[in-house]
Amino acid sequence: MTPPSASSVSSASAKTERLLNLVICLLYTRQPLSKARIRDAVPQYGQTASTEAFDRMFERDKDELRDLGIPLKTEPLDAFFDDEPGYRIDRREYALQEISFAPDELAVLGLASRAWQQASLGGPAAQALRKLSAADVERDDASIVGIEPRVRTAEPAFEAVRHAVLGRTPIRFDYRTAGSGERTTRHLQPWGMASWHGRWYVTGFDTDRDAPRVFRLGRIEGPVTVDGTSESYDVPPDHEPRTMIDTMSVEREVQPAVLRVRVGAGNTLRRRADDIREAEEGWSRVEVGFTDAESFADEIAGFGPDVLVEEPTELVDAVVRRFTGVVSAQGGAA
Repeated sequence: MTPPSASSVSSASAKTERLLNLVICLLYTRQPLSKARIRDAVPQYGQTASTEAFDRMFERDKDELRDLGIPLKTEPLDAFFDDEPGYRIDRREYALQEISFAPDELAVLGLASRAWQQASLGGPAAQALRKLSAADVERDDASIVGIEPRVRTAEPAFEAVRHAVLGRTPIRFDYRTAGSGERTTRHLQPWGMASWHGRWYVTGFDTDRDAPRVFRLGRIEGPVTVDGTSESYDVPPDHEPRTMIDTMSVEREVQPAVLRVRVGAGNTLRRRADDIREAEEGWSRVEVGFTDAESFADEIAGFGPDVLVEEPTELVDAVVRRFTGVVSAQGGAA
């Protein structure tokens, strides 16, 4: 897709400004205005070369305002003479009606804001509720007691990828593959994002492979870099991120992991373990299967010092990366 030229952008801006001036002119008058007065009041109309050019421009603008749902009225300027029409916008029809919400709708709004509390979009969600509160709209918390949804977007790459998807901007990033753990640089035209099985993914066109691909945000390492101009490609009109992720994300075969788990800890690991044996005092040797090293490393890291990984090496490295990142983020020596 060819980026818009500077002249086309300038023309669009001029048109927007002209329409806005026309709306202001017609909105703040109690009496209908003649075309001659409108031409004098709106600067862009006064710059037209001839009356015929103004008439054509004004007719197009009237149609566009009506297409936008703005109630532009045509009324006679004089009750006794209707040979020349006048124009105005009725403020009562133009103003938004008072917005009200039923109790169940308020409950849904509350749930939505609470779902994003610990995510990167928590700020906009809270701001939306503050606006409702300022308008004397109180949400119903009583009907949603005990329901605590959470949408977590802890992946450092989330915000950068989200902005790239919204702006259709190519990006570049380092990516660690699931199988070998190999780190490579990828170039992507992002199409969409979705959460699938508790993980965030980005879909798009991999320009290195010349094919559509799916990447898990948790495997992106380091910064996500802009690698082109915004709106420089098109997203397939029938693209559905969840469908693409479901189709292309194939689970790997179950692999065995050997863990040392402190006695009294790691109960969720023990419940699905294939084998549990006593180890040195205070520890158990636990064998448990996994399919995704990165996902399993997230779970293991959550147990802190109560769970240690003995093998495989891929899983050991994944857990070490998480603890190293935490130490570095706190300003310590990794």
